[in-house]
Amino acid sequence: MVRLRYRPRVDPRPLTNATLLAIGSELTTGATRDTNSGDLAHALAGLGVAVRSLQALPDDLERVRAAIADAVASSDLVMVTGGLGPTPDDLTREAVAAALAEVPVVDPRLAAELRAMFERRALPMPDANLKQAWLIPSATALPNPFGTAPGWWVDRSDGGVVVALPGPPREMLPMWRELVLPRLRARGLGRDQAVSTWRLTGIGESALVVVIGEDRLRAANPTVATYARSDAVDVRITALAEGDRTAGEVLAAAEAALAPALAPYAFARGEETWIDAIGARLAGRSLAVVEVGTGGQVGTLLGAARWFAVGELVAPDTPIASTHADLAASATRARDVAGVACGLAVRARERGGDMAVTVATDIEGRVHRVTRTAFLAGDVGRRRAAITAAAELWMRLGSVDRPEVS
Repeated sequence: MVRLRYRPRVDPRPLTNATLLAIGSELTTGATRDTNSGDLAHALAGLGVAVRSLQALPDDLERVRAAIADAVASSDLVMVTGGLGPTPDDLTREAVAAALAEVPVVDPRLAAELRAMFERRALPMPDANLKQAWLIPSATALPNPFGTAPGWWVDRSDGGVVVALPGPPREMLPMWRELVLPRLRARGLGRDQAVSTWRLTGIGESALVVVIGEDRLRAANPTVATYARSDAVDVRITALAEGDRTAGEVLAAAEAALAPALAPYAFARGEETWIDAIGARLAGRSLAVVEVGTGGQVGTLLGAARWFAVGELVAPDTPIASTHADLAASATRARDVAGVACGLAVRARERGGDMAVTVATDIEGRVHRVTRTAFLAGDVGRRRAAITAAAELWMRLGSVDRPEVS
């Protein structure tokens, strides 16, 4: 095991921004998808680090060197994934060394550990693997228990950091979580930041521009961004400390200003899902479901919940589907047969390129039926029909009035 040595060359500077580079022609040709950069960007953003850019690069020494040099000039932290293998097209070490004007040499301890690794497997070590024992003067090695390629931690002469990690996620993620992230935190990572996510239903992303206002959407602090997800529209508010106000105080003021506009549509917060939101309103009660023409999408969305007692899936245009012509009665029957407090019946029918979605609920004897339109038909329409049903159920569970059957 290579012992980590921390050797700052100048006073370390706070790491408040980052550039992420993914190396490998398999990424730029589409043969492999770069999941590493997304995982790292998500983690860094959550820690208050502004990720300035993500870039995939082919196995071309000059292009990788130039990208690393540009990133070093503009970012406190440069994260490089991939290109640490033993083959001639694995060029990350050469590129980092060239970008920093340093010369790599074989580290005897790393070389001995590599040879021992091959000896344990009764295999000869190819000469090509020796490049995985290279280090430059400003780098320390990051052990890799899941592969032969150690990573690099580089203390830059300007007080910033370069980290080079293996490309395979099974090697990259443990090295990131167990070795790199603790050291970054110890170095002073990110800024005082507070984040809140509102999960909305019943409103589209474009309509939110009017609800939130362009001024707020263009503001620098806090930033307000909208994201159309598969199951909701998310509004993410990110606040940084400003003047004598903490990030939490900036966020609280922003949320107070936005709450009147967002609250009517908000069914969940943060990482909460429809299962969490509906489960909170069920408050220990259970649900029985009947689906007609949805392809089982309601079960896919909600079926993992502990409160989901039973589900019946019915294909459209079949004799059994005709028994569910009265959908409100189907919701009541499902509730009674399962012996639970709540019944939900959903029917989806393609109509004019969209999906007509009828949703009936029976919540402890309070029955309601409504028909809505889900955008698009086919599989997308069926998935949106399930969201429509979940939203209607959530709304009815939160109603204090006894609605009339419609």
